[in-house]
Amino acid sequence: MIQNITIRKILFFLFAIFSLMPMVDAPMALILGVVLAVFIGNPFPKESGKLAKLLLKVAIVGLGFGMNLNSAIEAGKDGLLFTISTIVFVLVFGWVLGKLLKVDSKTSYLVSSGTAICGGSAIAAVAGTIDANEKQISVALGTVFVLNSIALLMFPAVGNWLELSQQQFGIWSAIAIHDTSSVVGAAHKYGEEALELATVIKLGRALWIIPLALVTVFIQRGSARKVSIPYFIGFFILAMLIYTLIPKTEFVSQSFAQIVYFSKRALVLTLFLIGAGLSLETLKSVGPKTFLQGVILWAAISIIVLIAVLKLY
Repeated sequence: MIQNITIRKILFFLFAIFSLMPMVDAPMALILGVVLAVFIGNPFPKESGKLAKLLLKVAIVGLGFGMNLNSAIEAGKDGLLFTISTIVFVLVFGWVLGKLLKVDSKTSYLVSSGTAICGGSAIAAVAGTIDANEKQISVALGTVFVLNSIALLMFPAVGNWLELSQQQFGIWSAIAIHDTSSVVGAAHKYGEEALELATVIKLGRALWIIPLALVTVFIQRGSARKVSIPYFIGFFILAMLIYTLIPKTEFVSQSFAQIVYFSKRALVLTLFLIGAGLSLETLKSVGPKTFLQGVILWAAISIIVLIAVLKLY
């Protein structure tokens, strides 16, 4: 790792600018971020993490300006049954796995919640309701982060190998990949139809953070004041509503197209920043039992949903 902070800052900005180039896609941007974090060193770990969260929300809202609300509602219906059934399955199976592997109960619940709904966001929301400590949160986040990164790189390749349709890949990726950022990144690489379907299903799935957190508060007697609600999804719906209702003159259509284009580039930059947030400390914090639980959960939901998608669609 480079010790000179000035050189690290220069390289960080060069990598970030390069990730905005049209030839760089989401998986490549994530790899660039990981390379920077591991071999060079991220000079702005806290700042890049905060910026990644903000950029992801802005990018998703921007994508809404290219999606018809009526079509999105119809698309969302495709994933509703999968969403409910898979959330319940992952939480129950995760609890059983945690007991069998003797993983710390709170860490096990965080990993299961992150796998069931939307990765780091679900972990952050649920952590406060069960009074999880910093180590338990970091272990769960590290587990989900590693698997989430692998999914972003692996899913498009598997989808092409199996010759999945845009609809099949959109549903599969939205349910089987942890974080929204990687879902949108993988679907973006696969195709426009897959991107629209995956985004709608994943954001609908993210709303289940609220009932999960409230149920957890009731069962664990945690603090409901610590529940984090994904308000930006409302702005995403508003963007789709605007796109659907406003007459499409040439100027309006071009404006919407520009917003969507820059939103996609912002998403790629977001993946770079997320990759840059990886640290050797994060990897070392993940114990073998917790990681094994995460792998088994992720593999189970990925295979089950893939089989279901192939049969039903």
